[in-house]
Amino acid sequence: MKLSTKKLTAEKSAFEHAIKAFAFDLSEYVSTKDGQWTVKGFIDVFKNVYTISSDTKIVSKILEIHLFPRILHFAEKAGFSIVLAEHQNWYPDLSFVKKSNPAIKFAVDIKTTYRDPIYPGHVNGFTLGSHGAYFKNRTSTKNIQFPYSDYVGHFCLGIIYTRADGRDLDETEIIRVAELSEGKNAKPTRRYRSATVDSLKSIASVVKDFQFFVCEKWQLASDKQGSGNTANIGSITYIDDILAGNGVFANLGEKWFDEYWMNHGVATKMKDGKAVPIQSIEDFLEFKGAGKRKLVRMKTKKRKSI
Repeated sequence: MKLSTKKLTAEKSAFEHAIKAFAFDLSEYVSTKDGQWTVKGFIDVFKNVYTISSDTKIVSKILEIHLFPRILHFAEKAGFSIVLAEHQNWYPDLSFVKKSNPAIKFAVDIKTTYRDPIYPGHVNGFTLGSHGAYFKNRTSTKNIQFPYSDYVGHFCLGIIYTRADGRDLDETEIIRVAELSEGKNAKPTRRYRSATVDSLKSIASVVKDFQFFVCEKWQLASDKQGSGNTANIGSITYIDDILAGNGVFANLGEKWFDEYWMNHGVATKMKDGKAVPIQSIEDFLEFKGAGKRKLVRMKTKKRKSI
């Protein structure tokens, strides 16, 4: 049975309220009291702790694993089951399906990014999914768990963090936990540093100072692609705007976001007697004969003075 617009709006509002409340306390779940990440490394069967890399893909994946039990608990409490993306490059990361009515689904992508040390107040940025096949054809099942139109809302669970100073890290270091070592008198060698269980928190974390947020995808979008030549939607980068959901389309609305990105690089305008692709919201609004009064200008990155 098809749900009314009023019912869908109410369901979306309730889910948004619940997941924002859930995200509010997540920094305490992953952090020590001084803001360090509680994950220090990997341990093997020989009782060695290997410190992890600050590579963004590694940090992102471990954070997802770290958070997943908490996310499952939230879903269960809220009356949803979670369907994971069947393939790594499929959208979204998590599909929340309401147990009492499976027609109600929400897409949630986990997005991580670090504070940009060169441009204060900004993050490095992140992508918001493809604007290709499944985005343009809302009934397509290509590279998406359920058709795009099946989702009542599309949300990002975002994580902003600070990378530790590289001078404080040694990604080749191996730490042997004293209480787990064979024999009471086991001594560290040149290859290992010894630590007690209680002193594991002294190991430098690769990231710190987490900030969690939840926004609808369109509220975080810029009008630029997010990664080179691939068809990914790029995000805004100014932290205050990210936390407020004050993206380029914030005042225009989701319909303009959809129409712009469905036509990105496809719609054209004449320039110097030639048809060129439209790749900015300003040009697109002009092309559609719409005013630019509601356009939110992106904050420009300004390099940190030395």
